[in-house]
Amino acid sequence: MIGRLNHVAIAVPDLEAAAARYSDTLGAIVTPAHDLPEHGVRVVFVELPNTKIELLGVLGAASPIAKFLEKNPDGGIHHICYEVEDILAARDRMVAAGARVLGDGQPKIGAHGKPVIFLHPKDFCGTLTELEQV
Repeated sequence: MIGRLNHVAIAVPDLEAAAARYSDTLGAIVTPAHDLPEHGVRVVFVELPNTKIELLGVLGAASPIAKFLEKNPDGGIHHICYEVEDILAARDRMVAAGARVLGDGQPKIGAHGKPVIFLHPKDFCGTLTELEQV
């Protein structure tokens, strides 16, 4: 059911510094930053030949990244994202199998302009998992 790995998301305390580290030190192509107010994050993507790294910064006081950074002040891996063909079918299959979809269970539009859902980390080996429709 899941497709390829779309991205690995890393929460960072300073988005601009992290983006510069990837571009200047590693020579990676980094997209311009953009805000996702519905998710409470500011993001950039590090483009790789086989996937992407999403760098997540805090956007607003209610940002879930702020809470993550309180526990992990240097940042760290926040979630992984897999591609699915049909987000609603994937959600229904996950729920039927006993997995918990976070929020109200309805897909939201993610950073790539496509529907996404998040699955509870306790149901996936301690890893917050995002599914993105492609």
